[in-house]
Order: sequence, then structure tokens, then C-alpha cells
Amino acid sequence: MIEKMSFVTLAGPKTEIDNLVENYLSKHDIHLENALTEFSSNEQFTTFSEENPFKAALNKSHELMQLVKEPEKAKVSNIGVKDAEKFLYKIDDSLADVRSEIDDLDKEIESLNTDYGILAPFKTLNYTLKRIYDMEFFKYRFGRIPKSSFDKFESYLDPDINAIFISTLNDTDFVYGVFFAPLDYFDEVEKDFHNIRFDEIAIPKKYKGFPNDECLEIANKKTEIEEKKKQKEQEINQIIEKNKDKLVSAIRRIESAYSNFDVRKLSAVTKDSGVTFQVLCGWMTSKEAKKLLKETDNDVNVVCIISDDVEDHKTTPPTKLKNFKFAKPFELFVRMYGLPGYNEFDPTLFLTITYALIFGVMFGDLGQGLCLVIGGGILYKVKKMDLAGIVCAAGVFSCIFGALFGSFFGFEFESVIKPLDSMMTLPFLGEINIVLVAAFLFGSFIILTTMILNIATAIKQKNLGKALFGPNAVTGFIFYGSVILVILLYMTGHPLPGTALLVVMFVIPLILIFLEEPLKNILAKKKPIDDSPGIFAATAFFELFDYLITYLSNALSFLRIGVFAISHAAMMQVVMTLAGAENGGSANIFVVIIGNIIVLAMEGLVVGIQVLRLEYYEIFGRFYEGNGREFVPYRKRNKK
Repeated sequence: MIEKMSFVTLAGPKTEIDNLVENYLSKHDIHLENALTEFSSNEQFTTFSEENPFKAALNKSHELMQLVKEPEKAKVSNIGVKDAEKFLYKIDDSLADVRSEIDDLDKEIESLNTDYGILAPFKTLNYTLKRIYDMEFFKYRFGRIPKSSFDKFESYLDPDINAIFISTLNDTDFVYGVFFAPLDYFDEVEKDFHNIRFDEIAIPKKYKGFPNDECLEIANKKTEIEEKKKQKEQEINQIIEKNKDKLVSAIRRIESAYSNFDVRKLSAVTKDSGVTFQVLCGWMTSKEAKKLLKETDNDVNVVCIISDDVEDHKTTPPTKLKNFKFAKPFELFVRMYGLPGYNEFDPTLFLTITYALIFGVMFGDLGQGLCLVIGGGILYKVKKMDLAGIVCAAGVFSCIFGALFGSFFGFEFESVIKPLDSMMTLPFLGEINIVLVAAFLFGSFIILTTMILNIATAIKQKNLGKALFGPNAVTGFIFYGSVILVILLYMTGHPLPGTALLVVMFVIPLILIFLEEPLKNILAKKKPIDDSPGIFAATAFFELFDYLITYLSNALSFLRIGVFAISHAAMMQVVMTLAGAENGGSANIFVVIIGNIIVLAMEGLVVGIQVLRLEYYEIFGRFYEGNGREFVPYRKRNKK
């Protein structure tokens, strides 16, 4: 069901806009519209152009919120905007010194990590760095050589080169080490190493011991600093936790103030030099609008005007669905297709009944249906998943038809009908499965029902042409209903009245459907399309032919209901045969369980998709457009 909407206009002095938002808009569900679009002339109004003064406080509040653990558990209390801002900055100032110390510690850790990365490749060097620094007759270079160049190291250099290279680390890409050369030959040796792409690594002079010992010392220092950092972070956590309730309250208040101020962007502001007024407009449910009107009666700073004539406004009313609790989950499928327009029929209840019913027929098994009911019910209760609620409802009908079909996890018992064995004899067709006949009749009934819904929607939309002429209008209903009635008369052995009905009731509706476009133009008082009679006749003929094919394909589509019911019974029969339960034998429980799991998972998914396909293509396509827009109240956006 779609809730009735009223258009609400709220006006008041510009200085009172915050009170209006705080006292009324934040307490009632209203879908705000841009007020300037509502007025026929914008000469007396302008838009709001001031910058939101709470932007800096909002950014600060977001930073602080990152530090709050489980903010949803905080006790939120009322706090003024100014008090909230002061408290946020007070907390931020109290954290500033601690954050500065943490930043200094981070820099120390980063410096130690850098030094460790420099020294680590040389940990195997069995000389102190001071001893190397203090050499009088030799010079040195720490560095690395690409692996490909190092492989040619001995063959490239002169065997008599005055240098020693000590390798300390050999990894995938590089060979790390240090070379020594006498002072007199150092420049020449350095050029040779440069030619093999030796990349020098500068060792900080403050490290003078064995590289391995220095690395251990760096690691110890880093551990000490990280411990200090944890203590500082704990100080921050203690400050935040101590002030958690008030801090979260302040943050929420700033978020609310920021959002409330932004409401001005949707307002219209008067240009007069006197008292400046702001006007806000939006849609509310009629019930909620009456409450708001009553609340504002005694407020001298607020003018509230309510209009129930939805066609007298430039914006179309948004759609707010209100359905029974058991149908609520099925709104998921309606939203996937598209919300109904305000002047449309809400198909949620119809979809709930038809989806669950069709699923039950196609997947009729008492045991498997109970699994769907229990599993879907638990998930819906715990996780609030709409899809789980749909599975639970579909499972209920699976149980019902499982009982009618006499199937419990594939084990058969006495029943009203057997999908595999129940047959009947019809004229012209001979022996045919009762389930297929029932599926065809059910599909025909659904198609006729959707035509009635389309006619009702067209009347609601005051579109007489759409209600009277077309494949889903009165003419289509008479034609298709006559077809079904003729088929029933022939199948039940009454050909004479069937033939008379065929002659009388087919011709007139078909002619009216053929003339659908010009008849609609006449009723709507529109100028007819300037086409030649030949073009019109050809176009109308092919459209009529397409309608007839569509009628046939729609009816046949519903046969899949019976086909899947038979298929499910056949699959379970195969499972029981594999389990050795045919002819009254003792079943292998393990095979029965595995078989049921496979059928439940595989066929359950396929049936669910096939039923949804029937809903979207064979049912919704006849009466439903789904071009509505969702009702999003201001306070819901504010919470987000």
C-alpha cells in the first residue's frame, strides 16, 4: 500500500530557521524539495549562499570519532551547539601535546628503521665499524653490486687489482659487501667497481661497533620507543574513554547542526529589504502533516500550510510503502524492479501471494519446505535479511503443496495429487497431466487479474484511454477472457456455445485493439498522428499480431510451474532410487541426505529465479511501471 501524501510549506523569519529545523523537521518525516522549483515566479525569492559555519567543527568531530571505541554504546544526551563546539576543541587541545609526543616517537622509529635497513645487509661483517673508519693506509666503500654483474666480477677485474671485496649478503637481486684499497690505488679501484655498477651505501658514523651488534641495539631501542608510544596512545584512549558519553553527544550535535544548516540550500529566501523570510517545502504523509500543523498552531515564528491536492504542485509525490509485516520482505523484489509511482498500484502484497504460491507448487516437498522455513526464519530473525524472510514465506507454501503432493524429503505418502501420475483426458489433446492443466488455468487467471489491476491503475491515473483500449485494458480483458472461456467450453464438451462466443466476442475486441491509438487520441483530445492510412494499418496489424503472440507466450510461460513441479518430483524419485528405496526397499540415509541437500540447493535456487522471472516479465509487465521515487525523510538523511 502507498501512503497518502500531503504537500507541506513551512515559512518563518530567516533568524528562526534553526529553531524550525530543530523543533519540527528533525521530529517529523518530511521529504524536502527545492522550494524555488515550487514557485511560479522566482523574482521575489533567491537561494541561500552562506557557507556552513560548522564545517571545521564537523571535520574535527570526524577525527575524534575515529578514536572512540564502540560509539553506539555511549549515552547520548542533549547539548547546545556552542557547548558542543567548545567541548570538542577542549578535548582536541588536551590531546595535542600527547599527539606531538607520538609524532616525535614515530620520527625516531622511522629513523631507526632507516638505519637498520642500511646496516642489516652487513651484519655478517666480522670487523667493528670504528676499526674500519680508523684505517690509515686503506680506504673503503660499503655498497651493493647487481647479481648479474657480480657473476662476472672475477673475470672482469685485473687479477692483480689492489683491492679486497668482502661479501656480507647474497640475496636474489644484489650482492652486498665492502671493498678495501690502498690509498694510492683507491681512485683506480673505485672506477673499476663503478664499472660493475657498484652502488655505494653510506653508513652513519654514529655506529661504531660490529654491524650485527648495532642492529641488535637498534632493535632494542625501537622496542623501547614503541612501548613509550603505546603508553602515549593509552593516555589518549583514557582521555577519550573518560569523556566518551559527552564527546559522542557533542559529535552528534555538531553533525546535526551541520545537516540542519544545509537545509537552507533547499529553501527559498525573500529578497525584500524588511524581515527576511525562508520557505521550506516538502512531502509528508497526510497523517504526519496533520500532527505538524497542530504543533505549529501556537508558534508565532512558523507558518505551516498543507495541501492535499498532489496535482497542484510541480514535484511528484515520493513513494512510501506501508505493508503488512509478512509482506515487508517482498518489498526487496519490488524495489529491484522499481518503486511504484504515487499514482500506481503497490504490487507488494500481490507479489507476496503469487511468488510464495508459485514457488510452493514448483518446489512442493514438506520436508524441504520445513528446512526453508526454519533456515529462512532464523536468518530473518537474527540478521534481518529480507531475502531470508522471502525464503521463509516460500517455504511455508512448499510445505503446503508438499503435503498435497505427498512428499517428505522424497518419501511418499497418501496425498490429494501426484505430480508424476495424476492424468486427465481432454478433447483434441488426449491424456495430459493435471498439474500442467492447472498451471495453464492458473496462469490465465493471473493474466486476467493483472489486466484488472492495469484497468484500476489507469482509472486512478484518470487515463480513460489506457483503461479501455489496449491488450491489457478492457478490450484485452474481454478478448483474452473470451479465449479462455472458449477453450474451457470446448474442453468440457460444449462446442456450440464456444463457437458462438468465438464469433461474437473475438471480433469486436480485436477491432478495438487494432484501433487503440486513434481511440486513445480521441479520448485524450490529442491531434492524431499524421500518417497515411496504409502506414497506420500496417503498423496496427503488426502490433496486433505481436499482442496475440504475447498472449500465447504468456500463457505458455506459466506451464513452467507445472513442469518444475513434475521435475522436482522426478528428481526426488531419482534420489530415492539411488538410495535403494524403490519398491519399498530400505533407503540408504546417507544418499537420501546428500540427494536432498543437492536438490534443495540447486533446484531451490533455480526455482526462486524462475518465479522471479515470471513475476517481472509475465506479471509486472502488464500493469506495473515502477517509475516512482523513494520517500527519504530529512531526519533519515540527517542520521546518515
